Amino acid sequence: MNNISTPSREFWLGVREELPILLGVVPFGMIYGILALSAGLSALDAQAMSSVVFAGSAQFMTTKLVSAATPGLVIILTGFVINLRHALYSASIAPYTKHLPPAWKAILAYLLTDEAYAVSIVHYQREGEITHKHWHLLGAGLALWTSWQISTAVGIFLGAQIPAEWGLDFALPLTFIALIVPGLKDRSSVLTAAVASLAALLFFGLPFKLGLIASAFVAIAAGLWSEKR
Repeated sequence: MNNISTPSREFWLGVREELPILLGVVPFGMIYGILALSAGLSALDAQAMSSVVFAGSAQFMTTKLVSAATPGLVIILTGFVINLRHALYSASIAPYTKHLPPAWKAILAYLLTDEAYAVSIVHYQREGEITHKHWHLLGAGLALWTSWQISTAVGIFLGAQIPAEWGLDFALPLTFIALIVPGLKDRSSVLTAAVASLAALLFFGLPFKLGLIASAFVAIAAGLWSEKR
């Protein structure tokens, strides 16, 4: 009886499973808040971007483009390209959420970030009925959203008072390494990760962060080839 799935149980399980990842997200959010102010954004605009856009890599790139007086259309297109990877997340998780009403899908789509997806797709793939598993994604997504808003606010208000020698930028790669490594459980996943890493290095110089998308498609092709063999 203790293992019966309920909305409350699934929600708090999602929160708990997201908490370890937040150790890397919080410094990342603080760095964004600091950089947003240095790029010329107001405190209100910087915080609003975290609430509306809610996509760390796109927010970082936007602040750089704003500081360089880049035309608005270019900023929008760049953000679109950077966030194309979320279409892959959506395609992966769609079979588990197709039974949900549109309102639920809209909420979960907004909360579907790298970190929330990483813990929720593993949970969806576990054995058991999926009736209430979308509450797990809701819990993980809200935990991440809340920490992102708070850490952004802290970065905004601390601003330049945070010493540069703290080197908080190390948190981003560590966060993604922590997300990826536990999922490398067979030869296909290891090959896919290796190909993605190599392709990312080869395509690093492409403009508008197109290297991210190119390496993703190359890695997908490698994974499919490996699975067929």
